[in-house]
Amino acid sequence: QMRKQCDQKLLIRMKTECVPCSLNLETQCPAGYTKITNGTGIPDCRYYLEFKTHTLSLLGCQHHCTKEFEQPECCQGRWGPDCLGK
Repeated sequence: QMRKQCDQKLLIRMKTECVPCSLNLETQCPAGYTKITNGTGIPDCRYYLEFKTHTLSLLGCQHHCTKEFEQPECCQGRWGPDCLGK
């Protein structure tokens, strides 16, 4: 029995919004995502504070999140909704 389905595992990565590091402890990843950073996250981004006359750019923190999902695909040489093509 040949396998007809050869699902691809996809890893999606995303970063949370850049916020002051002290506030980032509370930041959660979106539903379904796993946080792969801990504590205050990674200080690798900038956020902006606007004043009347100018804008300050400050170092902020982000968390990195991943989500794994399986994309259904037919094995090589097969196609169609039921992967029956030869």
